[in-house]
Formats: sequence, structure tokens, C-alpha cells
Amino acid sequence: MSDPADSQPAAPLRLVDVQVAVAAELDRIGEVIDDLGAAFTEAGHELALVGGPVRDAMLGRRSNDLDFTTSARPEQSERILRAWGDAWWDMGRAFGTIGARKGEWVVEVTTYRSEAYDPDSRKPEVEYGDSLAGDLGRRDFTVNAMAIRLPGREIVDPHGGVLDLAHRVLRTPGTPEQSFSDDPLRMMRAARFAAQLGFDVDEDVVRAMTEMAGRIEIISAERVRDELVKLICAPTPRPGLALLVDTGLADHVLPELPALKLERDEHHRHKDVYDHTLTVLEQAIDLEPRLAERADITAPDFVSRFAALMHDVGKPRTRKFTGDGTVTFHHHDVVGAKITRKRMRALKFSNDEVDAVTKLVELHLRFHGYGTGEWTDSAVRRYVRDAGDQLERLHVLTRADCTTRNKRKADRLRRTYDDLEARIERLAGEEELAAIRPDLDGNQIMEILGIGPGREVGTAYKWLLELRLDNGPMSTEDATAALKQWWAAGGGAAPEPPPQD
Repeated sequence: MSDPADSQPAAPLRLVDVQVAVAAELDRIGEVIDDLGAAFTEAGHELALVGGPVRDAMLGRRSNDLDFTTSARPEQSERILRAWGDAWWDMGRAFGTIGARKGEWVVEVTTYRSEAYDPDSRKPEVEYGDSLAGDLGRRDFTVNAMAIRLPGREIVDPHGGVLDLAHRVLRTPGTPEQSFSDDPLRMMRAARFAAQLGFDVDEDVVRAMTEMAGRIEIISAERVRDELVKLICAPTPRPGLALLVDTGLADHVLPELPALKLERDEHHRHKDVYDHTLTVLEQAIDLEPRLAERADITAPDFVSRFAALMHDVGKPRTRKFTGDGTVTFHHHDVVGAKITRKRMRALKFSNDEVDAVTKLVELHLRFHGYGTGEWTDSAVRRYVRDAGDQLERLHVLTRADCTTRNKRKADRLRRTYDDLEARIERLAGEEELAAIRPDLDGNQIMEILGIGPGREVGTAYKWLLELRLDNGPMSTEDATAALKQWWAAGGGAAPEPPPQD
């Protein structure tokens, strides 16, 4: 679990440190910003480094992806970037953005603009502006409303972003009500930046988020999804998620999370599911290095994190009170998987992401049937077979799901799962568990039984797979004998109807 000290407010930055950091970063990227600034100036246009790259430079963070704003119109930016870069693209032309790459550097240049939402529209109406000050005034937060004019490297900070950055606070350039009315997604960005940067959110901003939470409904599912992914993949997502819940935004974008705040009373006690869930997420993040050996998984890993966040969402619907004062959540794994699938589809996640997360949610309790190691090899094989390509993530989720404060119990669960993983590794070395399949293929089945393609072949194949899971690998001769015996006993016949009373 994360060190509690990590959640303590960070000390304010000293302005002198900010100045030193930005100077060092501007020197590092000087070959790009000075050259590009000169090119736009020679063409009669203004250019400024803006937004996240300026903020990150002041925080001492490096990036080779640079954002600029300019007085030039898109077609004028295109001409300059064509001559400057190795490649260019205009997928953002509708929003005034032209991109280019030169060596290891990637730049995006956007015409000064202002954008606002019609009350019933999901898409911003883009209008070009004529000044840097006007462009900065329309941005989401003051720490993102700073610029560096090029090629002279003059810092432009009309809204006090440097001071807010030094004090690690998120404020809007104008009133938060106007900012969130212009683009309601900025409310989710406040939560995301709280998670990414470890900043506090100004009280007026929180108040506006709470009062205007319902306005997020006009934003497309895809934009909400992308912002949610960025939040969950932040270094410390818990503060951002808590902000979504506390302001009511989560009720609109991820209602399953606040629903975990189950009512409790003195007669029916159970673990705080909401707090437990956020702790499981933190512990899953701490365990992410275990996934490093998988070439197809990169940290931060959204799938394992979102599975941790959703693993208990079935509990509110399955909670039952018993006469002795205990509480049960029978089948919350299966119910939770269905809820997770529905939510992820509503947010337009890919089928692969939906399948991966829902499989983990559905399987997250399976280990608890292991007891103290009573599973047979057959049960271990089925655990691996059912987890499939999500086995490593299931290891992470299952271990993260232990949040007990009882050290003895926690140590016992850890040792028991260590034992299960050791058995999986042993069987994997002996039996190629990652590719469990019957000892005979479809062609062999048809040849041995003297049948053609059809239902019987599929039935025989499934029976052989279960035999393989029960007994482990078999020789071709033994598998053939077993198949013939099963067939002779009527294994391929249609099941008999149940007896009539």
C-alpha cells in the first residue's frame, strides 16, 4: 500500500526554484522553440509555447511533445511547418491545430482561439482570436494559462498561474462558473490534475463543480472516457476520484463508485466498501511492477487499475442482512462483472478492454476457494484456463484485494497466494498451462470415431479438454483409449430427458 506520507500536502514551491527549472527546460528545448519562433516571426506571425509544457517546465518535468499558440491561421501554420519539419499533419484543422514532427520532437501549433458550448451542444464552437491574452483567458486553469513568447522567451502570466503553481492550487482564469459553462469537461480535468499533479482545488472551483455537476451530461461519452482514463492512470488517482464523488460528478460519469458508500448501522457491520475499493486501487498500483514482464502491458496499466476500482460494484445489489447481524454479498462477483460491462460499453471502451476488465471482476473471488491449499491440480489448471491472458493481472488484483489490518491474517493470505502461484509455475513448466488444449485435435477425433464434421466432434473436443484439465497431459494412446471408451458409453449421444414424476 502507498505510504501515508505520500498523501500529505506537498510544500509550496519557491519562486526561485520555478525560475531555475523553467530556464533549464527552455535551454533543453531551445533548438526547437527558438528555431520555430524565428520561422513564425519571419513570416509575420506571433508564436508562444503554451499550456502543459510551460507548466511542466516550471515543475522541472521534461517532455518532447510541445504545444504552441499563434496568430497565424491554420493554412499559414501549415506552410511554415511543412518547411520546418520532417512530417506534418492536420487532423486537428477543424480546431485550428496543425501538427509536425522534427527528429524526436513533436509539436502542435494552434491558432489563437476562444471556444464555448451552446447549452445543448456536445461540441465546442471554435472561433479564432487575435491576441495571446485572449487565448490564455479561455483556458481551463491558471497553471495552464501561462505562455512563453518566442523567440524572446518572455513569460506571459496574466492570471497568476506562477503563484498558483508555487502554492499547488487549481483556480480558473475567470469565474469557475463561466469556465465550466464554456466546457463542462473542465470539471473532470480539475479532478484529473488533482491526481496528476497533487494540487489542491480552490474552494470556489469545488463549489462550482458541485453546483454544475449535471452539466457534464452534455459531454460525449468518448471525451468523458478519455478524461477518466487519464485520471485513473495518474500517479495518485484517489484524490481525484474522491473529488468526483464529493462534488456529485461521479453520479453522472461513474455512478457505481459513489454507490459503494453503503449505509451502515450499529446492528449490521461490514467493511467500508468505498474506502476498501480505493485502498485496493492504491495497492494494485503498488503491485504494477509485477506486470513488467508482459510486453503487451505498459505502466500505468488502466485495465488492472479499473478492475480494482470496479471489483466490488456488485455489492450494493447483492447485500443481504442475516439474523445474526452479519452481512452477505453472495455472487457480487458475477453481478459486478455485468455492471462493469454495461458501464464500460456506455463509456465506449473497446471490446478488448471491456472483456479484460469484466473477466478480472468476475474472477476476483476465485482464489478464496483455495482455502489453505486444498485445490487439486485440476482446480489450479481451471484457474489458469479461466484467467487466460489476464492471469498476471488477476494475481495483482487478488493480492491487492487484501486490505485487512490483521497482520497475521494478511500474512496468511499472502503465503497462501504465494503457494498458488508456485503451483501454477510448477504446472506451467510441466504442462504448458498457457496453451491448455485437448490431447487430440478435431481431425484425430473424427478419424478415431469414424465420424464427419458436426456437433459430435465439438462435444468430444470439450470432453477431452475437461479430461485434460482433470488428469494433466496424456499420451496419444491413452487419450485415444479414453475417447473410445467414452464414445462407446454413449458420450456423443443427446442427453436423455429428465424423468417424469
